[in-house]
Amino acid sequence: MTTTLDEALVAALAGRSTGVVITPDQAGYDEARAIHNGHIDRKPALIVRARTTDDVVAALGFARDAGLEVSVRGGGHNVAGYAVCDGGLMIDLALMNGVRVSPALDRVIVEGGATWGDVDAATTPFGRATPGGLISATGVAGLTLSGGIGWLRGTHGLCCDNLIAAYVVTAEGRLVRACGTENPDLLWALRGGGGNFGVVTSFEFQLHPIAPELFFCAPAYPEERAGEVLPLWRDFMSGAPDQLSGLAEFSTIPSDAAFPEHAWGRRVVTLAHVYDGPAETGDQVTAPLRNFGEPPLVDFSGALPYRTLQTLYDALVPKGRDRCYWKSTYLKALDDAIIGEIVAGMARRPSEMTFASIWNFGGAVRRVEAGATAFGDRSMPFMLSLDAIWSKPADDHANIDWVRKLWSDMQRHSTGRLYLNFPGHGEGEDLVRNAFGAETYARLQQIKRGYDPTNLFRMNQNILPASAT
Repeated sequence: MTTTLDEALVAALAGRSTGVVITPDQAGYDEARAIHNGHIDRKPALIVRARTTDDVVAALGFARDAGLEVSVRGGGHNVAGYAVCDGGLMIDLALMNGVRVSPALDRVIVEGGATWGDVDAATTPFGRATPGGLISATGVAGLTLSGGIGWLRGTHGLCCDNLIAAYVVTAEGRLVRACGTENPDLLWALRGGGGNFGVVTSFEFQLHPIAPELFFCAPAYPEERAGEVLPLWRDFMSGAPDQLSGLAEFSTIPSDAAFPEHAWGRRVVTLAHVYDGPAETGDQVTAPLRNFGEPPLVDFSGALPYRTLQTLYDALVPKGRDRCYWKSTYLKALDDAIIGEIVAGMARRPSEMTFASIWNFGGAVRRVEAGATAFGDRSMPFMLSLDAIWSKPADDHANIDWVRKLWSDMQRHSTGRLYLNFPGHGEGEDLVRNAFGAETYARLQQIKRGYDPTNLFRMNQNILPASAT
């Protein structure tokens, strides 16, 4: 898509901005538009790398006046590629990555372009953390605004549950604060409603004490034992303490010197968990997971600082290298028959780079009332995420079709909802409505109408504004 912009107006925007304004013919354009999913190849007409809130306001004003579509890049991790638009204006917040811990060590202020690595680097030296994801390069904004599922969910809930306040630039260019006493409807919507309501330039999160080292439990069993191991894991987790959160993950051990040679190329099911407490206690609590009958093929377990274990998955999706299609669904149950279907479906995956995980939910996540946040109902006990990863364009159809087929087969076991950080490519007319459920979606539509009535912010898991009638 080719968009012609007035050069004088672009120059005026660049002169006003303290950040960097990049056109397609300038050096750094391709690097600036690249995101983590190499399958996405969109070309904005203009990229504004903002340094300040005023830069964001100016960029939005330019886009409104020029009639341009707007996309907003935080960390650029969302698999659907919402961070980058074709022929529109991309606001890149990566330069706005400051993090400040409060003197009382109870809160952290995070700029809109920060990653979870930035947050952990600032908070963990004080023995504090707020729930993040599983990959340190993930943007704080995208993960939080669609919920945010991580290692600390059992004790402290989702990322959005720890969001206390935010500063947001609205579609008309106003800077507003959302908190319990100012624009509380907007704060409610930001806790799971995605990037529909404005550009969040600052987040304020609750901080929690974190042990110097946590225990990372990660026995990898041969995949041929999955039908035996997964029911044992399910039953163990039904009685596990809130401090233990994790997932059962299908993957293939790479032929890499970082891994034991005897495991190279083997398909495995890894029971990856973190115990939020003293590492010694975590070692004891997770011992049964590491001894389901025969010993695991490999055991990656050990005590690690929280900041370190947050980087363990970083190498899985290096920026722009691989092609990705990830889709999710919440499961009503995980009986032996459902496990059998998942195991059979995983055996048919076309790429050895692919991951798939069964996430369990309990503790603090499920204690939040359905109407307390836009994330909505928390009654689901499990989530299945299908994370196809491959390298060659020629393999696009095989991998995408595999995910869609297995996802479709699992819908009879689903609650009907899905996690919007794993939305496929955002396709499907009712995808967003189904993700929230009808009641929550209708409430979000009303809030959308108040803050973005023209749907300027539509390059996201889009919620249509409620009609005037």
